[in-house]
Amino acid sequence: MVKPLDDLVGALSRLPTIGKKSAWRLALHLLERPQEELDHLSRCIGSLKATVTLCKRCFNYGTGEVCDICNNPSRDSGLICIVEKPMDVFAFEKSGLYRGLYHVLGGVLSPLSGVTAEKLRIAQLRERLQKESIREIILGLGSSAEAETTSMYIARLFSNNQYKITRLARGVPAGIELEYVDQITLDHALHERTDISYK
Repeated sequence: MVKPLDDLVGALSRLPTIGKKSAWRLALHLLERPQEELDHLSRCIGSLKATVTLCKRCFNYGTGEVCDICNNPSRDSGLICIVEKPMDVFAFEKSGLYRGLYHVLGGVLSPLSGVTAEKLRIAQLRERLQKESIREIILGLGSSAEAETTSMYIARLFSNNQYKITRLARGVPAGIELEYVDQITLDHALHERTDISYK
């Protein structure tokens, strides 16, 4: 066994969806690449934590205190789409059709796993709704049981306020996370969203 290769395989196999065989393929591929490519990859990985931050407004990834989406004056600031994680923002942004803002909760309610409302960014959402002129809240949390529970919780929490509350249409397959939904289905789900009322 070549220890540097074995160490790299061990590191790669700790990444999500990368098994031992895939890690070996990646390690051998990297070994065959020019040194400048490896140096560039190393610099990108090494600077990641120092250069990528959480937006103080929506909690999406960015490179400053406020992300590019929140800083963009052409976005519709009256629309706020609530998502579970930054990967979901990337999924919506790929379509190029949604022009509102986001709020990243940082998870979904899961009492069995110890994830309560206090551990999500619901208090920060309430603060935003008090400060900003929001007219519609879009619940873009997917269709897993935990996401459904979280959507209902948020809809009930803000149902007595002046906001229109909508959810993605049912084109999103049950139990699947948004990052795995194809673009056409996600576009349809966003445009055909439905009102929620828990009054």
